[in-house]
Amino acid sequence: MSNAADPPPIQFGYLLKRAQHAFRTRIDDALRPLGLTAPQYAVLSAVDAIAGVSNAELARAAFVTPQAMQGVLANLERDGLLKRTAHPDHGRILRNELTAEGRQALGQARLHVQDIEGLLSQAVGQENAALFAEALARCADALTPA
Repeated sequence: MSNAADPPPIQFGYLLKRAQHAFRTRIDDALRPLGLTAPQYAVLSAVDAIAGVSNAELARAAFVTPQAMQGVLANLERDGLLKRTAHPDHGRILRNELTAEGRQALGQARLHVQDIEGLLSQAVGQENAALFAEALARCADALTPA
């Protein structure tokens, strides 16, 4: 039985969600003038970083469903930021690659995102940033089913 004098339990889930929401809102606001959304930025980053990344991996990277990813990819292709071509060995598989415009948009977006990431480092203090990142990664690992 808890005592009325006991401090309330820390609400980690609420605090994580609050921070995630604030981060996502800030990212969306920063990318909007570039004509990008946070999921589109995540896709451009993943396509740039991982050759041959699958649509399922892109969906996970952007925190959207595989079905929603189709729309994200179609919009990026329509806007000339991404080129999708048939895989040479598997005609039903489409390979994604950034266009020159996509690389330029990603470069601009990264500058904005780096500024926002910098705010997070400032909030926890430069000396604690690595520890904070490690703690967040451990939290994610602890909540991920084995």
